[in-house]
Amino acid sequence: MAEWDIRKLQILRTLRERETVTATAEALRMTPSAVSQQLTNLSRQLGVPLLRAQGRRVRLTDAARLVLRHAEAVFEQLERADAELAAYARGEAGEVRVGAFPTAVPALVVPAVRALRATRPGVTVRVRETEAAEAYDLLAAGDTDLAVSLAAQAPTAADPRFTLVPLLADPLDLALPRDHPLAAADGVRLADLAAEPWIFGGSGPWSDITRGACEAAGFSPVQGHSAAGWTAILAMVEAGMGVALVPRMVGARRAGVVMRELTADRPHRHVVAAVRKGAAEAPAVRGVLAALREAAERTA
Repeated sequence: MAEWDIRKLQILRTLRERETVTATAEALRMTPSAVSQQLTNLSRQLGVPLLRAQGRRVRLTDAARLVLRHAEAVFEQLERADAELAAYARGEAGEVRVGAFPTAVPALVVPAVRALRATRPGVTVRVRETEAAEAYDLLAAGDTDLAVSLAAQAPTAADPRFTLVPLLADPLDLALPRDHPLAAADGVRLADLAAEPWIFGGSGPWSDITRGACEAAGFSPVQGHSAAGWTAILAMVEAGMGVALVPRMVGARRAGVVMRELTADRPHRHVVAAVRKGAAEAPAVRGVLAALREAAERTA
């Protein structure tokens, strides 16, 4: 296969446009002898004569014109590559893989992706739903570029692998059956539900958050039923089987469930984004983080 040299092809192209070696040298800020030497080397590399003398001038051979016809496609593709690289450097292009826990996907990640389509259409976001704790394992392994998780599941700030970015303090509301005596009360506190059966997962972050909120209010919750998914939890609340804490970000809506904002002992769960150390400066990642922060502000 012939040896192609982009720089020498550019010199040949300029000679076609300027017609003389002297004019080509001036345009490229080279000496005429350097131009001649580069074109002689190109001819040798390609194995065909590229120039022929005509008086005191040189003319391109048919082989040279054939070479340039194909080279134009190469130059066009390189121009596109330059444009895409410039867009990448400005954060207007690139791919960012995001791992996010289930309720964060519709509440934060999807709105961020929608906003990016309008402001940075060249940035592709690939979303992977994952549990809160697993998000950091995927990030550390290089399987994702950005994690959206819960601060309770995050590594400590001293962990040298990650940079944490606070996104949202998500209030926890109380889910009650519609016919519950406190469903229409003027004010509701967690302590008012101390004797109720509670519905939450048997383990994991939501179990820890529910137990922690109740204990902070002065009692240990009695787990009446165990469920991890919000559909199951709200269905049991609707059936009068117990009460539950539900993050406002879930946007829970069910006909037989009343969502009450707690007037005291109001607990929150804290949502954070994380990237590997140093990665926050990558333009595309920086753009996705900004979109997530904006989505979090709108949610709050």
